[in-house]
Amino acid sequence: MKHWITALTVAGAFALPMGAQAQDNYPSRAITWIVPFSAGGPTDAMARNVANRVAQELNQTILIENVGGAGGTIGAAKAAKSAPDGYTFLVGHIGYMAAAPSLYARLPYDPVKDFQAVFRFPDTPLVLLVGESSPHKSLPDLIAYGKQHPGKLNFSNAGVGSTSHLVAAMFASQAGIAITPVAYKGAGPALNDLMGNQVDAMFDQTNTALPQTKGGKVRALGLTSADRMAQYPDVPTMGEKAIPGFQVSTWYGLYAPKGTPNKVVQTLYQAWQKALADQAFTGKMAEQGIQLLPPEQYAPAAFQQFTADEGKRWAQVIKQAGITLQ
Repeated sequence: MKHWITALTVAGAFALPMGAQAQDNYPSRAITWIVPFSAGGPTDAMARNVANRVAQELNQTILIENVGGAGGTIGAAKAAKSAPDGYTFLVGHIGYMAAAPSLYARLPYDPVKDFQAVFRFPDTPLVLLVGESSPHKSLPDLIAYGKQHPGKLNFSNAGVGSTSHLVAAMFASQAGIAITPVAYKGAGPALNDLMGNQVDAMFDQTNTALPQTKGGKVRALGLTSADRMAQYPDVPTMGEKAIPGFQVSTWYGLYAPKGTPNKVVQTLYQAWQKALADQAFTGKMAEQGIQLLPPEQYAPAAFQQFTADEGKRWAQVIKQAGITLQ
């Protein structure tokens, strides 16, 4: 299903970025961003937020096309096979652009070879949660229990191979404990069972977990960010309390099919740079616990290298945890 996202302001052709004018007034028609998940989830919400702002800078419509299934790999495969004409892009995600090559025996695309990175979105750290009535009052308490009772801690996640699954596996490995993953069809059901005390713990994104932590329905034990966050003033980082150097975030970004003209890539990137200069836009993201990055990390070349590096990083985690998908 496609949804229209249009510019909120109207301007003439002279408002188009210089790169767009050089590319035959690109974009001269609507652009499609493929989101490989159903509408309403965190990836879809992030994509719509960014697309709406970029559409304003391009002075053109951006279509969001939700193509769900197989952990995002179906939508990614469709984007990889799209014409590299600058009118179809993929909203990429840590799962199907970094972890998938090590999870699936046969993947119909290569995240690095079949795509050109356009720009990276801001990151979203995760937070380790337990239920309100959990006996585990701190991160060291939880780890100590895990060491004393191998496999007794049940960690819910949004599905096999999801970010919450992979980060829990990384956590268990670095903490030196054995946990039991419990997979759900999405983060919502996984969080509901945590609040209902059906499972012991869960990693969730800081922005989506915030309402539940503020409402006292869950308790936050540790953040995966490098530093403490204003939205979680009393919650330490994982590295601060238990696992030095532990840092990971859910990341997103825009990719074009390989072969897309560089002028097109630069036009989109320039539009994104202008959006990032809007403090009202970035301020709202920061308020939600979404972390802005150093300017150079958003750029196409840096994001392309980051994608390759993340693939190697998660290959090690997945191999060590023994996670496989058919």
